[in-house]
Amino acid sequence: MTPSSRSLAARERAALADLLDELGPDAPTCCEGWTTAHLAAHVVTRDRRPDAMPGYALQTTPLGGPLHAHAAAVEDRLRTSTPYPELVARVRQGPPPWLPGAWAPAQLVDGPEFAVHHEDARRAQPGWEPRHLPLADADRLWTAASFFARRAAAGLPGGLVLQRRDVPGPPKRIRSGDAVTTVEGEPMEVLLWTSGRRDVARVAVRGGAPAS
Repeated sequence: MTPSSRSLAARERAALADLLDELGPDAPTCCEGWTTAHLAAHVVTRDRRPDAMPGYALQTTPLGGPLHAHAAAVEDRLRTSTPYPELVARVRQGPPPWLPGAWAPAQLVDGPEFAVHHEDARRAQPGWEPRHLPLADADRLWTAASFFARRAAAGLPGGLVLQRRDVPGPPKRIRSGDAVTTVEGEPMEVLLWTSGRRDVARVAVRGGAPAS
């Protein structure tokens, strides 16, 4: 199988594992408080511990507190009890086929998930630059950005519109409102912005409600 024929998820997983190997366990990431060892443990937990998944999925809901605390505790135990090279090997391997993480529904979200985590590791290191992605990959990330934007819109006082920069097309209105924030950029950049990586997302943000 050639690299171009592999799925976005498979390519981003492999690239993340390569980078984790290269950086070692103590490098910073774009996730506050996380080193590369924390990121590796998170990916392995997501892959192999179905009991942790509600803590990720419901993190921003009223039930999310204790569920997310459980997921974080599982990650911490794994990180402190497993040698880093073994963690990275498990990131590279992915979930075994009998676990839900290997099933088709999970694969639908794995491409954007691993693209974001790859950038979490890349963009915390000096000298990074945005990557050029094939159009099909960019399309997948744009769809994911629209999904994440609904959660991002909840933190804004007005409306939210996304504008894709790499190809022509109409803006995507996520939420209506009097004071509209428009976020413009390439799909990877908008995805990073909508998923909370605003410090490293190269986007143009216009409008919005004035600061109170």
